[in-house]
Amino acid sequence: MRRASVPILMYHEVTPRPTLAFRRWTVTAAELREQMEWLASERYTAITTDRLLDARQDRATLPPRPVVITFDDGFRGCVEYGMPILQQYGFTATFYLVGGAIGDTSRWLVAELGIELPVADWREARALLDAGFTCGAHTMSHPRLTRVSPETCREELFRSREVLEQALGVPVRHLAYPFGSYNADVRAVAEECGYRTACSTRPGLSGPNDDPLALRRITVAGGESLKNFVMRTRFGHTPAELLRNGLDRARRRLYTAGRWTRP
Repeated sequence: MRRASVPILMYHEVTPRPTLAFRRWTVTAAELREQMEWLASERYTAITTDRLLDARQDRATLPPRPVVITFDDGFRGCVEYGMPILQQYGFTATFYLVGGAIGDTSRWLVAELGIELPVADWREARALLDAGFTCGAHTMSHPRLTRVSPETCREELFRSREVLEQALGVPVRHLAYPFGSYNADVRAVAEECGYRTACSTRPGLSGPNDDPLALRRITVAGGESLKNFVMRTRFGHTPAELLRNGLDRARRRLYTAGRWTRP
C-alpha cells in the first residue's frame, strides 16, 4: 500500500443553507452525510496526513482503502454541522485554520465574492482537537502567497503556525496554501517554517511520488451528484474531466508535432 494513490478530499463550508455566491465551495449537511455514508459503505478508512507521509517514508502502513479528508478556512459550519457527521461514521479529518481570523469572519472573501462567513473561534477549534481531529495552518490572513513579498510570505507561514501552537497547545505541522497559490519559492519557505506537509489545489489523486509540500487534492463541489463524488474519489476526476484532459493532452502533442493549427 506504500505505492497506493490516495484521494485527499478538499472541503470548505458545510451548512444546511448555502450562500449562493459560495455555493460551489459549500456542501450541505445532507450532501456531506451522503458522501460519508458512501465512503463507509465502501469500507474506506480516513487517515491523517501524518500517516500518509509516514507510509510513504516506510514508517507506517496504509489500510486497504485510505482517504484523507480536509477542510479549508475553518468555517464555523464545518464544526457545527460537519464534525458530528464525521464522528457518526468514525472518520478523522484535518481542519486548516486561518490564524488571524479565529472567531471572526472570512474577510478575504469580501474582495473575491463580496461576502463574509463566520469562522470558528478558539473554543470550537479546541473542540475539534478534543474530538480527535487535526488542526493545520492556512496562513494568518489567507493571501495568495505568490503575490506577496518574500518577507510577508514567511510571516504568514511562520506566524500562523506559531499562533495556532500557542493557542491550541499542540504541534502544527501541516499547511494548506490559500487559493492553492504556491510556487517553488513559497514551497521552500513552507519547508523552512517546519511544515511536514502542504496541500495544494492541484486536482487528482495523491500518488506515491507526490511532493509532500504540494499534495494533490480533490475539490468536493457543492451541488454535485454522488456519482461525480464517487468518480473523483476513485479516479481523481469525473468521466467528463478525464475526457477533456485526454483531448487537451492530444492537442498539445499535435501542436508540438506541428500537425494541429489553432482555428
